[in-house]
Amino acid sequence: MILYPAIDLKDGHCVRLLRGEMSEATVFGDDPAAQALKFQAAGCEWLHLVDLNGAFAGQPVNAAAVDAILKAVTVPAQLGGGIRDMATIAMWLEKGLSRVILGTVAVENPALVRQAAKAFPGRVAVGIDARKGRVATKGWATETDVMATDLARSFEDAGVAAIIYTDIDRDGAMQGPNIEATEALARAVTIPVIASGGVSRMEDLIALRDTGVIAGAISGRALYDGAIDLAQALKALKA
Repeated sequence: MILYPAIDLKDGHCVRLLRGEMSEATVFGDDPAAQALKFQAAGCEWLHLVDLNGAFAGQPVNAAAVDAILKAVTVPAQLGGGIRDMATIAMWLEKGLSRVILGTVAVENPALVRQAAKAFPGRVAVGIDARKGRVATKGWATETDVMATDLARSFEDAGVAAIIYTDIDRDGAMQGPNIEATEALARAVTIPVIASGGVSRMEDLIALRDTGVIAGAISGRALYDGAIDLAQALKALKA
């Protein structure tokens, strides 16, 4: 199971939100590239980046910070937030991103996901963010009637590289991930599923890994707070 350290970007800073609320942002640093280098030095294999302003604006907002990260590190990075057309997808992949994450458009324009996955094999992931099983879009501000599992299944034949599943009620709350829902989703599809939201201690990572079906886990606040030591966690997950 791959551990993805998260760098959430708001107004050019590294932040963490509580349950997706922009008003509940804690700033952890004003140099995202330096933070990315710290994660790389600890031995991470991937980075998970989110343009929070972009998710609300529907277009890239923290591009300068993402550019700085991509120039600073050599490990692959995936990015979500405000990526809603082919031009933006192509732009980011040309700049050196390894993978783009499509969230809102996966609900509103699934044909775009299919087109992108075909055009850029292995480099397009779908972000599914849910409250009580129902998908939320536009930076989690809009609730839909779409069920997370139904959305995931609809992309089974599209060639997407991964599904990033976030339980919004757990995100940033340091209360543990929704292992049951994430495992159920991972068992419902053949696409690799990455868990996000609530990973707050080493035991959470071990429990996710031990399901045997979850391909990755994203952690942010716990790494910044020191609740999880990244180097130790990476070593333990390999054991």
